[in-house]
Amino acid sequence: MALLMRMSVAHGTSDLQLQHLAVEDQVEPLAIDTVSPRFAWIVTNAPRGAAPEAYRIEVARSMSALVQDHPDVWDSGRVTSHASFDIAYAGPQLAPSSRYYWKVIARTSAGEASAISWFETGPSAQEWSHAAWVGKLQDGSLAAPLLRRVFEVKPGLESARLYVAAGGYAEVSINGQAASDAVLSPDFTDYDKRVLYIAHDVTALLRSGTANAIGIELGRGFYGITNPDVWHWEKAPWHGEPRVRALLKLCYVDNRCEFVGTGTGWHVQDGPTLLDDVYGGETYDARRAQPGFDTVTFDDHDWHAVAVLAAPKGVLQAQREPPVRVVQTLQATAVTKLHGGSYVFAFPRVIAGWATLAVQGRTGDTVVLRYGEKLLPDGSVDDRDDHHYFQHGLQTDRITFAGHGVEHWHSHFSWKGFRYVQVDGWPGVPPSLGAVTAQVLHSDVQVVGHFSSSNALLNWVHTAAVDTMLNNLYGVPTDTPMYEKNGWTGDGMLGADMMLRNLDATTLLIKWVQDIADARNADGAPLLIAPNPGWGDVRAPPWHAAYVLVPWSLYWQRGDRRVLADHVEGMAHYVDQEYARSPGGIADTALGDWVSPGTPADGGNAPEDKHIAATAYLYRMADTMAQIEHVLGNDNHAHHFDAMAVRVRAAFNQRFFDPAKGLYCGEGDDGVRQTHQLLALGFGLVPTTQRTRVADALVQAVHAHDDHLDTGALGTKLLLPVLTATGHTDLAWMVATQTSFPSWGYWRANGATSLWEHWKLDARSRGHYFLGTIDDWLFGDVAGLRPLAPGWQRIGIHPALTAWVDHAEADTLTPYGRAAVSWSHEHDGLRWEIEVPVGSIAEVRMPTAKPEAITESGQRLSTSPWLRDLRACGADICFELVSGRYRFNQSEPSHPH
Repeated sequence: MALLMRMSVAHGTSDLQLQHLAVEDQVEPLAIDTVSPRFAWIVTNAPRGAAPEAYRIEVARSMSALVQDHPDVWDSGRVTSHASFDIAYAGPQLAPSSRYYWKVIARTSAGEASAISWFETGPSAQEWSHAAWVGKLQDGSLAAPLLRRVFEVKPGLESARLYVAAGGYAEVSINGQAASDAVLSPDFTDYDKRVLYIAHDVTALLRSGTANAIGIELGRGFYGITNPDVWHWEKAPWHGEPRVRALLKLCYVDNRCEFVGTGTGWHVQDGPTLLDDVYGGETYDARRAQPGFDTVTFDDHDWHAVAVLAAPKGVLQAQREPPVRVVQTLQATAVTKLHGGSYVFAFPRVIAGWATLAVQGRTGDTVVLRYGEKLLPDGSVDDRDDHHYFQHGLQTDRITFAGHGVEHWHSHFSWKGFRYVQVDGWPGVPPSLGAVTAQVLHSDVQVVGHFSSSNALLNWVHTAAVDTMLNNLYGVPTDTPMYEKNGWTGDGMLGADMMLRNLDATTLLIKWVQDIADARNADGAPLLIAPNPGWGDVRAPPWHAAYVLVPWSLYWQRGDRRVLADHVEGMAHYVDQEYARSPGGIADTALGDWVSPGTPADGGNAPEDKHIAATAYLYRMADTMAQIEHVLGNDNHAHHFDAMAVRVRAAFNQRFFDPAKGLYCGEGDDGVRQTHQLLALGFGLVPTTQRTRVADALVQAVHAHDDHLDTGALGTKLLLPVLTATGHTDLAWMVATQTSFPSWGYWRANGATSLWEHWKLDARSRGHYFLGTIDDWLFGDVAGLRPLAPGWQRIGIHPALTAWVDHAEADTLTPYGRAAVSWSHEHDGLRWEIEVPVGSIAEVRMPTAKPEAITESGQRLSTSPWLRDLRACGADICFELVSGRYRFNQSEPSHPH
């Protein structure tokens, strides 16, 4: 995450600093089109015990106005408040496509600090009128069109902003240089509802007082797919030829501004990319390349005038989430020759991205690149499409050489999930290891959470989980970069907490919640994937719950109330609808506990009554909606959903609870199902007097599988936290550290570098995160770090595994700042390190300790002025810590097993 220290001044005796200054969760954004953007900052370098007291926000048209304390746009005045994020602008309407500077003065109990940052607004509708939607008329060719225009830049250029919207992807260059490092851009949406544009600062690419040239290559993306697939993206309501709307705003030192936009003055020609498909791959003919088409001197006499095309129906909006970028290049670890003469390049781990080829061939030579996550028995790449999802191939690139020395190429408008690249038709001498490299691509979110421990398996699981999540972030959380690339709602719902804890994925998930809302059917119910081309309109409450639970995760993890307010009406309508079609409060679903160990390796529901999962999620949604309505102050609506939750809970217990056996079971269940007990316990459906019996039934169900899990995606998220919370930490540890099937250790023992779609070795995909929600347990129970209030205003520090691990630590960047815990067994006890950000309070629970056994710098903890409410919690000690960094020694450790 970028740090802003353009100006930071402390007042008083402390070294306070303000960092992470953000507007709408973005640092120095180039296009904000929100009417009342929200401000946020983090107080750092504060002494112990510092607490926020007040803030003042000033907005001006110039930096100097703020430095001189003369804001000419808006001054909030001093506001007595503990808030440091989610603070809305309340000044006059902001001008379009303009830069504003903002200053925050944060008052704490330790003094004041101030800092200055800036943001820019996006173009107005009138400014956008200078740019038309353009492209190439459909003429039978599938080649990616190249567009260009030469234009004059007057002397005295001060700034230049380029705003690019596209149906599909647009790769822009100016005077021979890329306009930005964004790729596969802008992000895709339901183009009938919303079209995103992205802003770039291109000032440094332009030459004042002379002619300049701009070039654009258009990719099909999800807008113009031509390869028929099972989801019917090629039949999406918005489907059409790729098109672009680009607006260049040029401002000069004398405050004049002018616009250059796409329109009839542009020219177009087919480019060397003869076919591009996000699933199938690309076909490229280097003999048709047009080098320099984005330069002034390029001869375009045989090019044609662009066609002005119809605009997509969706509203134009600024893209808030980070663009997809190339974030890493991996070198091959091995290259192997196959019997047929092909070569297979192996890379260190499963990634999502593309490969770059460096090879010298003759004119007309063609090589084929096939990408896969695993190998077939003969050593070739497994790029099979056993389900026949795609009519014309999968993850395959074809490159024909121009014959001019060593040529370099990579795809531009498709990405692949792979660890291996097979090159067929390699020309000339055998390749070196460096002949093919692999580029890692994903939405450029930053890693903000970390976990490590003394257990290598747990560390591997965490690393694999983070890598796999990143491999599946492409403007939406996808389900596998190799096969589907779809935003499956259930998958994203299960992973939202670990995404927000580990990654700066806030803006991406806010965007995806809007995608879910856009993808609702005529009755207001979500569909299975979002965005959606019109596929998957089935009933599935555990999946559709994403519409309610992902906004709740955003509120709980990031303190974002606006996402609740923006969607509360649609969410409430859907939950009411789901309840109305649930006779007697019992819901139904097409999708239940997906991919439990006994299901086929290519997917399937667990052998159990899906009504239990459906009804449990109906209850969870009703209960969550009641909380959301309370947060928003809609008490009447809250009471409505509270009553609904009570009725569903009663129906659930009456229908599914067996009082004689003390467990939950459904019609046709295969034995005692772990997930049924987990949903009942984890969602609070079990009557208080029966919790011990149901927990015991869960334990017996785990023992029945030789202390292994028997859960799919829904149950896996709950298994270890519920076992731990019900006093069965020893069993949770055994399940977590198994190395035989089914387990995370089984994957690792069989060479996994990522998380898989199924517990079995022949899992279709090896790039799927929804069975990796053990990461919730790693943070919350192993390290012992979790939020206890929205936005981490209260932080829970309560490790439950100190008797099983020698060391564990975790940290995350909360809206208030870094929260962290580290504990280790040493010769004389446990050593603790805790960090509490300014604005938060940590509730610490130390296992099996006495007050006099906990010391800091040789002093008893009870003497610390920063500690509150030292008390016993059963056999443990509980207390609160205010902001600061702490190091404790606990002289009565729990000895590890």
